[in-house]
Amino acid sequence: MNPYVLTILLSSLGLGTVLTFASSHWLLAWMGLEINTLAIIPIMAQQHHPRAIEATTKYFLTQATAAAMILFASTTNAWLMGEWEIHQLSHPLATTTVMLALALKLGLAPVHFWLPEVLQGLELTTGLILSTWQKLAPFALMIQVAPTINSSLLVAIGLLSTLVGGWGGLNQTQLRKIMAYSSIAHLGWMVLILQFAPSLTLLSLSLYIIMTSSAFLTLKTNNALTINTLATSWTKSPTLAALAALVLLSLGGLPPLSGFMPKWLILQELTKQGLPLSATLAAMTALLSLYFYLRLCYALTLTIYPDTLTATAPWRLNFTMITLPLSIITILALGLLPLTPAVTAMLAL
Repeated sequence: MNPYVLTILLSSLGLGTVLTFASSHWLLAWMGLEINTLAIIPIMAQQHHPRAIEATTKYFLTQATAAAMILFASTTNAWLMGEWEIHQLSHPLATTTVMLALALKLGLAPVHFWLPEVLQGLELTTGLILSTWQKLAPFALMIQVAPTINSSLLVAIGLLSTLVGGWGGLNQTQLRKIMAYSSIAHLGWMVLILQFAPSLTLLSLSLYIIMTSSAFLTLKTNNALTINTLATSWTKSPTLAALAALVLLSLGGLPPLSGFMPKWLILQELTKQGLPLSATLAAMTALLSLYFYLRLCYALTLTIYPDTLTATAPWRLNFTMITLPLSIITILALGLLPLTPAVTAMLAL
């Protein structure tokens, strides 16, 4: 893609998100979401591959449906209650419709079916943008409308997403689909605590973006798209393979890695709020996710390169990819747990 065109598209992507962040009026927020969607579509379709075109079409249709639902809900609220402000969303019909529309935009269960299929059709860099940056604008709206939404609905969507994210990833061999189900599970944890402690949701989102970016950049560096090709990583770069295994365990939420911090604090907060059953169910669904992360770790570090692999062996040429972002983000993905006391002190303020 032409660098100038790419710069305009990425600028529009940033503009759409910032516009949604800054808006207090539903029409302005909707406009930001639309700019965001229209900016990423050419980036998704740049490969000119049938799968990429199919993924782009699916993404466009789901995002357009969600945007129409948001517009319908905000218009309904303005008609019945006379308010266009995001904070003044008060009619039950409007709040429920907005919640389902934002769930569709993010890929939360039970409206998650588009996310694995779309992510599977994209290259890893575009998949990274879709899994991280594209979650910010809908989450900003969700945090603002969360106080008016029925808490039982939020807890149900959160638990269902953690269950679907863990269950769906068990039988996958494609790494992009596994990352999609991982995204669904993590978003479920964030929605689960959204109404009780929004600051914990922001903490979880920040760490999710750091860990997912590290995982995607590692896969990009190793040029791995399936579990079988992941087995070749050890011969190419043993250090990166060892760090990638730790990043995957951090995504699974194992101590003493960064990913343990949000899960620990969320379970603690749920127990404080008198929801021990929800906390237990969430912890049990995390075990499902942990299983497929361990499966990837096994393929990455303990599997010998298979002779019957259909993928072409990579040439050992001089490495030209810039690895500084990967290095920084991997350190953050692995070593932030000691900062938990500082984080809890800040959350208490």
